[in-house]
Amino acid sequence: MALLEKLLKIKERYDELTTLLSDSAVYADQRHAAELGREQSHLQPVVEALPRYRELAERIADDEAVIEAGEDPELVELAEMELDELKAELDELEKELRLALLPRDEAEERKAIVEIRAGTGGDEATLFAADLFRMYSRYAEHQGWNIEVMDSNPTEVGGMREITFAVEGKGAFGRLRFEGGVHRVQRVPVTESQGRIHTSAVTVAVLPEAEQVEVDIKNEDLRIDVYRSSGPGGQSVNTTDSAVRITHLPTGLVVSCQDEKSQHKNKAKALRVLAARLLDHERQQADAERAAERKQMIGSGDRSERIRTYNFPQNRLTDHRINLSLYSLDKAMQGELDELITALSLHRREELLAEAGL
Repeated sequence: MALLEKLLKIKERYDELTTLLSDSAVYADQRHAAELGREQSHLQPVVEALPRYRELAERIADDEAVIEAGEDPELVELAEMELDELKAELDELEKELRLALLPRDEAEERKAIVEIRAGTGGDEATLFAADLFRMYSRYAEHQGWNIEVMDSNPTEVGGMREITFAVEGKGAFGRLRFEGGVHRVQRVPVTESQGRIHTSAVTVAVLPEAEQVEVDIKNEDLRIDVYRSSGPGGQSVNTTDSAVRITHLPTGLVVSCQDEKSQHKNKAKALRVLAARLLDHERQQADAERAAERKQMIGSGDRSERIRTYNFPQNRLTDHRINLSLYSLDKAMQGELDELITALSLHRREELLAEAGL
């Protein structure tokens, strides 16, 4: 049985991890120990299901032997009745195990940091950026998650040039990861007197929040500038230099935060965003090394690709990655995104199963 062989190898790896994690030298390296712990946690459901899988396989083999021998009609009848139930249970267990065998992204259970930026389209793009923020905020509310704004740059017309926020809740990154990309909107702007439809674009990036042991940010690699916060139109919001801009010199990544009145709080928020971006950079490099031949896959984080169109006149939302159109855009903008996100999750799972030969 090919699947059983895989399960036995996983059991061997699980036992090996147990031994490694009991080694004080390994445990002293927090980052390495955390990686091993996450790997073991991912394998645990498979290992726990192995005894039941072997029991079912053995009972099926015994019943088939009884039927093939055909010596006792009553025993044959009982074996045939039991065989159907056992095979159905084994099939269901195999489906669960194949899903559990998929490469697991441990970041899926983490908090997410979401960055929304207005693209082409002027004021209309900033207004839609604000609409997307409200959409994700409502979705988070439906999920029982919390939203924390890290940084924002509002406009005088009520839009957002950019906004960065943390979504705190179990599985936040796993559910929101498919939102990364270019979102295109087609609608009549409120400023359009002729009723003409305009097309604008907004980019969204979704990053898993980094854990402290994962990203080593050295003070000597940072340039920290402070400046005075400003609101729409340059109006002063704070009379002290509380806004913070952090430049990570080795990568050139720049993060700024001005939403808090305290310079210390702004610096702490900016460092959280920087850590998430550095982790995302590492993850994308690893993904590229593992799958250099694939230009695009759902969840790859390719933000240059148009992923979705929001057509307001038709009340239509179309996700171009899975060719799914829903004529319930009004509900989606109110945060009802489960149907769409579930469809994207299932599509990704099917692709991973095919790639893994499962």
